[in-house]
Amino acid sequence: MQWASKNGVDGIKFFGWNDETPEVMTAALEEAKKVGLGTVAHISQPGVAGMNARQFGEKGLGTVTHFYGHFESMLANGRLQKYPNDYNFYDEAKRFGEAAEIWDEVEPGSKAWTDYLEAQKAAGVTFDPTMTIYAASRDLMRAKNADWHQAYTLPTLTDYFVSTRDNHGSYFFDWTTSNEVAWRNFYGRFMRLMNDYKNMGGRVTTGSDSGFIWKLYGFGYIEELELLQEAGFTPLEVIQAATSNGGRALAEPRGQAPSFGIVRPGMSADLVITPENPLANFKTLYGTGHQRLSADNRIETVGGVRWTVARGVAYDARALLADVKAMVDRQKAERAAAR
Repeated sequence: MQWASKNGVDGIKFFGWNDETPEVMTAALEEAKKVGLGTVAHISQPGVAGMNARQFGEKGLGTVTHFYGHFESMLANGRLQKYPNDYNFYDEAKRFGEAAEIWDEVEPGSKAWTDYLEAQKAAGVTFDPTMTIYAASRDLMRAKNADWHQAYTLPTLTDYFVSTRDNHGSYFFDWTTSNEVAWRNFYGRFMRLMNDYKNMGGRVTTGSDSGFIWKLYGFGYIEELELLQEAGFTPLEVIQAATSNGGRALAEPRGQAPSFGIVRPGMSADLVITPENPLANFKTLYGTGHQRLSADNRIETVGGVRWTVARGVAYDARALLADVKAMVDRQKAERAAAR
């Protein structure tokens, strides 16, 4: 932690693997706080027996990312999800097929539910749900056939997404209706948890973890905005989660005010400029735009980000998309010529 702080690192991500490391995690969190480092944890299934999300929060964790560890913090009958006897974490079809089955072991609005949220809020923990990265689990066909894959997903990335035992997140070996129903039920409660936390004053931020599970960089992030709205956030609350909340979560561990995330003189000019109002429809932020019917009965494509401004430098978003499409077209042509 001291080395990281001295070398310009902003924060540390923990990935808890087993129940033998709570002491190491606790010591690291204490040291991170001393030297002004932010902390975030992906609490893996093997690690949650040692420290669940509530225990991480009590030890000083800054952010819980993904869904792991939340529901395990409020189980009524034990510390762990009721896994089948043949569960194998290293078989990803089992790992992700079973992960959502915890949905019916927790009760929204119960005392355990409320106690957990109040404890995390008191500890100042941020929730970064990244709902988009697992969304294919509840509707695989939709994720595989998203509008942007044809033009903007490299064939090599498509290869990585396709079901296989070799790549992380490519776990749809025999994905069934029952799997998708379990994930839809899980999402209902996970979304309720995020919305309840926001409503009681807890901080929720946005992230995507794209590059896996049929989620493409940039496009996955916009889907996260849509999913937060589905969870019950108003469009303005979604924008707050995606802007100022993230800025504060990153700046506070250093004891500083955020330098970005708000449109204000003196702040970093990080902006997207769009021809449509995203509060009316987040779909207009997708690079592929949004289709609507015109007054004269024609299908027209509207929206898309026009300019992306990063630290005051303006980038032509359409030109950037054209560059990506050219890379995809080139790789497709190379593959066709090699056949």
